[in-house]
Amino acid sequence: MKVAVLGFGTVGQGVYEMLRHARGLEPGAVLVRPGKDDAAYKVTDITAITGDPTVGAVVEVLGGIEPARTWVEQALLAGKHVVTANKALVAECGPELANLAREKGVAFLFSAACGGGVPFLHNLALSTQSDEILTVGGILNGTTNYMLDAMQSRGADYAEVLKDAQQLGYAEADPTADVSGLDALRKIMLACAVAFEKLPAQGLYNEGIQNLTAADVKHFQSLGYTCRLVAKGGPVADTVFAFVEPTLVPASAAECAVKDNYNLARYEAKCAGDIVLMGQGAGRFPTASAVLRDLSDVVSGQRVMMPENCARVTADCSGCGHPYYVRLPEAFAGMLPCDKVTVADGVARVITKSVTVKEMHDTVAALRDKGAQVFFAGIEE
Repeated sequence: MKVAVLGFGTVGQGVYEMLRHARGLEPGAVLVRPGKDDAAYKVTDITAITGDPTVGAVVEVLGGIEPARTWVEQALLAGKHVVTANKALVAECGPELANLAREKGVAFLFSAACGGGVPFLHNLALSTQSDEILTVGGILNGTTNYMLDAMQSRGADYAEVLKDAQQLGYAEADPTADVSGLDALRKIMLACAVAFEKLPAQGLYNEGIQNLTAADVKHFQSLGYTCRLVAKGGPVADTVFAFVEPTLVPASAAECAVKDNYNLARYEAKCAGDIVLMGQGAGRFPTASAVLRDLSDVVSGQRVMMPENCARVTADCSGCGHPYYVRLPEAFAGMLPCDKVTVADGVARVITKSVTVKEMHDTVAALRDKGAQVFFAGIEE
C-alpha cells in the first residue's frame, strides 16, 4: 500500500524513512509548504495526493486543527485511509472524522496521538473488545517528566530544566501545552473516548508544573515523595471523570521508575487487571513507529479506534478525591481543609484532608484570583 504523508517535520521525516523499509508499505508523496518542494516526492497541493488513485493511505503529522482537519476530511472523502498523530485534532474533531471514515469504508486510526512509541491506545482499543476498562491514565507527557526528574535528581530549578529540555528538543520554544498539562489532558480525553465511548469536552480539570519550585521539591522529598504529572480518567454514572495534576507518589510506586522523557501509560481492566506500558513518549522514531503500527493494522483490516457511539460529555470530577500537598502564602492557609501545616518565612506547606478533585482545583482558582502564589499536587495514597 502506498502511503502519502502530510507534513515533513520531525515526525514526518521519521515516518517517511520507516516507510522506505516497511513490509507491505511504500512511501508516496509528501505534502510540504510552498517553497519546500525541493524533491520529486514533495508536493504543495493536497489534490496531488487525494486525486492519486495509487495512494491507499494518508498519514497526517502536521499538528494543530487547521489545515489538518480540512485535509484529513478531503483524504477520507477521497476514499483514503487516514492515520494521524495529531492529538489536538482528534480531541477536537475525532468523532466526526471517525464517522466520516465509516461512511466511506476506510480507516481512521490515531494511536500515535497518545504515548508516542508506547502502544497505549492500540492495546486499549483491543482490550475493549473482550474486557471492561475500569480506569485509564499515567504519565503521558515526556517533556514534563524529564523536567520533574531533573529537578528532583539534580536539585535544579524550574527555569534551568526548562532550558535544558528545549536544548535537547524535548520542549518547544513555546512549551505552554506541555508544562500547563494541556498535552496530557488531550491524551486522557482520547483514552476516555477509546475506553468508555465518551469524549470529555467540558468539566475537565488540569494543573501543570509551571508553579513548582526547587524549595517545593526539597520539602516533599523530605516526606518521602516523588512528583510526577499524572493524568487519570474513568467512568462515573453516565459520564467520566478526567483530570491532570502533579501527583506525589511513594517510593514503591511504578511512576518513580519513570526517568528522563519516558512515559508510563496504564489502564485497569476488570478481568486482566492493571496493565502498565512504558517507553519513549515522543520523538521522531518512537512516534513514527506508532504511525507505522497503525498502518500495519490498516493493511490487516482494522478500520476503527474511535467507538461508533462515542459521545461528547461533560466530565464529573466531584466524586474522586484524595489528600493534597499545597504550598501557598500563610495568610491563605485557612481556606484549605488542613490536616498538617508547616510554616516558615510566611509560606505555609499544607497536607489537606481528602477532598475532591473539583473542590481542590476550584479552591486554588479562587486563591489565585486573590493573588496567592500556589503550587499543589495530589497525594497518591
